[in-house]
Amino acid sequence: MSSITPAASLDEIAVHGWTAVPVDANVIFEKKPIIKPSPLLSSDVHFPADDPVVAQVHKYAKHHLTEQTYNHSMRVYHWGYSIIKDQFPELGSKMSLSTLALACLLHDIGTTHDNLRATLLSFEFYGGILALNLTQEHGASKAQAEAVAEAIIRHQDLGSIGTITFLGQVIQLATVYDNMGGNPGLIDEATRLDVNKQFPREGWSQCFSETIRQENCLKPWAHTTHLGEEDFPDGVKNNSLMADIDKWGL
Repeated sequence: MSSITPAASLDEIAVHGWTAVPVDANVIFEKKPIIKPSPLLSSDVHFPADDPVVAQVHKYAKHHLTEQTYNHSMRVYHWGYSIIKDQFPELGSKMSLSTLALACLLHDIGTTHDNLRATLLSFEFYGGILALNLTQEHGASKAQAEAVAEAIIRHQDLGSIGTITFLGQVIQLATVYDNMGGNPGLIDEATRLDVNKQFPREGWSQCFSETIRQENCLKPWAHTTHLGEEDFPDGVKNNSLMADIDKWGL
């Protein structure tokens, strides 16, 4: 279904990943099965560091995120790039890599030590608000900044009913792949190893599992609990797909 909103042009909808797609990835891949991914190395991937908004946000992310979270965010960009290239070439050909990069860099900004404790909001919602303001301060358009915020707010909004933005679905697929090994067929083995070599996990599975438990302790109402108060952190900690390389960088 096409958008008729007066808040953005049809070009802006496509460029910033606002196109509506099913929130349930299984529905997407039942209609269009996963295509064998190409062995895309990190050196083959363009990161839009020449975009002044991305450059400023990249600098901000490196300063405020822990090294483990920064590396995770960069891996999510590489997984997302690969997923778009192989699985969604038509939608991906129209979407801005800058918008993808901004969403990846900031999707976990709400999980920093200070940000978890600065608000009663769940980390995704607070992170979305921070990203909305930060990207606009550095020159992002309204359509771009709101696309990034929407994707961040909904990046753990996994479900089986309804729709999500295309950008939001890509962020979900990429984060679930990195955090829990979901849909392993989306990424070629050479890509998995190379990207983790460039941006090592440094014990990410244990690290993020502990962050989830911290938020649930601080905020028993946190949105993350809808994924299972024990199931989700345990699933992250026991990510079997990445177990062989989770200690890289330590």
